[in-house]
Amino acid sequence: MTARPRVAPAYFSQWESEALVPEFLAGRDAATDPLWHLSGAADAAEYARWAHHLCGVASLRMALAALGREVPSAHALRREVQRLGGYVERGDGDIAGLIYRGAVDWLAARCIPARIALDEPCADIPAKLARGALYVASVHAAIRLPGEEPPRQGGHLVLVFGQDRAGRLRFHNPSGHTPASRRDARLPVAEFARYHADRGIVIGG
Repeated sequence: MTARPRVAPAYFSQWESEALVPEFLAGRDAATDPLWHLSGAADAAEYARWAHHLCGVASLRMALAALGREVPSAHALRREVQRLGGYVERGDGDIAGLIYRGAVDWLAARCIPARIALDEPCADIPAKLARGALYVASVHAAIRLPGEEPPRQGGHLVLVFGQDRAGRLRFHNPSGHTPASRRDARLPVAEFARYHADRGIVIGG
C-alpha cells in the first residue's frame, strides 16, 4: 500500500524569521528576530526563551493547516497545550516538551482524532499516510543536514504529510538548515529511519 502524494501544507518555522534559521542554529540570539512579535510571545525575552523548544508547536500548527483548521499563533497554541501538560517549566529554568499526552488531549478537545505512537518503526509510516493520517515524528535534529550521522534518534519533531512517487517520505522540518531541508523535505524511508525514534503523534487516519 503506497500513500498518495499530498499537496504540501502551509509551512511554519519554530522561529518567525524563517530565513534566519541557520543563524539562530549557529547561536544568534532569538530575541533579535525582527518578527518575534508575530509569535504571540509577551516580549522578545519570552520569545527567545522558548524558540528552541517549539518544534512540536510548529508541527501542530502545520497539521492544523493541513486539516483546514484555524491556526493560532505559536505562543497562543503553546500556552493552551502547556495548560494540559504539553510543556513543563522546571525549577531550574529548563523546559520539558512537547509532551505528547498534552498535545493529544488538546487535539481531542477540538474533535481532532490523534494518538501517541510508541515503538512503531519507520517502516509503518507509509501505512499511516495511506490511511490519511499526518504524523508528528520524533527524529534527531541532524535530519536538517541529510548525510550527517545522528548521535542518537529522537529529540526533535517534524511533520510527515505524504510520500512522493518514488516512495520518499515528505515532511516539513520546523528548523531545517536550508530551504530544501525545511519545506517539503524528502528522504527514503530507510534513510529517515536513521533519525526516527519509533515514536510520535498520529493525527487522523
